[in-house]
Amino acid sequence: MDLLQPALGLFTFSLIIFLILFVILKKFAWKPILSTLKERETSIADSIAAAERVKEEMAQMKAEHEHVLAEAKAERSKILKEAKDAKDHIIAEAKTQAQAEAKKIISEAYTAIDNQKMAALTDVKNQVGKLVIEVAEKVLRKELADKSAQEGYIKQLAGEIKLN
Repeated sequence: MDLLQPALGLFTFSLIIFLILFVILKKFAWKPILSTLKERETSIADSIAAAERVKEEMAQMKAEHEHVLAEAKAERSKILKEAKDAKDHIIAEAKTQAQAEAKKIISEAYTAIDNQKMAALTDVKNQVGKLVIEVAEKVLRKELADKSAQEGYIKQLAGEIKLN
């Protein structure tokens, strides 16, 4: 049973050592330990606050990035639309210019055809006039007294005429 009951001297001596150790620890170790814990708590709180700030900045940057991306997409769409409009305008202008050029070429061709036609008609008229003059000369030279002989001679000359 001695083991279950503490000795009064041992108990007193242990209590005095505990109180002395407690006072020494309170005076020399307790304040530095508490100040270190307080510093660590402050450091952790600052780190958490910094992490929150970084998280908010990241969210803001993400929103700005999405906004810039949306603007870039809108700008790309605008540029593509302008390019398509420019292409359509250039194609329409080229078609108009080609049609005008074709009309000009056709008009010049008609004018050339008309000029050649008029030249051919003038040439035919000149040849007919020459033939008439030749026939008249030949008729006058022969001076036939008979009108039926004259008509026969004219028909004979008309048959001999070679058209160029």
